[in-house]
Parts: sequence; structure tokens; C-alpha cells
Amino acid sequence: MAKQAKWSCTDYCGACCKLDPGQRQEALGALSQKDQALYLSMVASDGWCRHFDKVYRKCTIYNNRPSFCDVKKISHKFQLENETFDQFAISCCKQQIRYLYGGRSKEMKNFMRINSSKNYSK
Repeated sequence: MAKQAKWSCTDYCGACCKLDPGQRQEALGALSQKDQALYLSMVASDGWCRHFDKVYRKCTIYNNRPSFCDVKKISHKFQLENETFDQFAISCCKQQIRYLYGGRSKEMKNFMRINSSKNYSK
């Protein structure tokens, strides 16, 4: 049986920090009204999160970020099993990275390197 890749966030990406509501309707629709209001308050005029440092490509409120910014917490909301979560998270990240940076970008290459099935461990 083929080994399943394990999802892992990668440094210097920030694709998930592009919060533009016009591009993230599905994500926004999955939130409670309270979280929707918080989400929308975090969107800067350029569509990026106000707390995303674009120079260093890091979240400036990482340790205190809202629960909807924590991919692991999102999996609990949808009651995803570990393998389903990994597939879901990898697919979502690839889609967002491809949209923002391109399928052959350094961000995609780094993400795929970190999230390949070769790095799977039980």
C-alpha cells in the first residue's frame, strides 16, 4: 500500500494569508458570523491579512492567531480523520499556492518537497 503524505506548513509561503473575500468565499462561508466579522476585519486593502509581514512572509500574531487560521483546528471543525485531513490540507494549499505564485514557483516546489510521501512517518 502506498504511503500517504503528511501535511505540513512551509516557511516563507503565506499563501493562506491572502484573505481576499472575493477569492475565498468557500472559506468565509464555513465560518460563524462572529468569525466572519473577525476575518473581514483582518483583510487589508490589497486582500492580504493585516497581520502578515510580506517582507519576512510570517504571521505577526502567529501565537495568538484566530482559530480559523490554524489548519489543525479547522480539521476538527469538519471532523476529518488524519488521512483525510492530510489530503484535504495538501489539496487546499496546492490550489492556493498555484493561484498566487504559480505551479512551478519556488513556493510550490518547497511545499511539495516538504509534503511528499517520502517524508511520511507513522
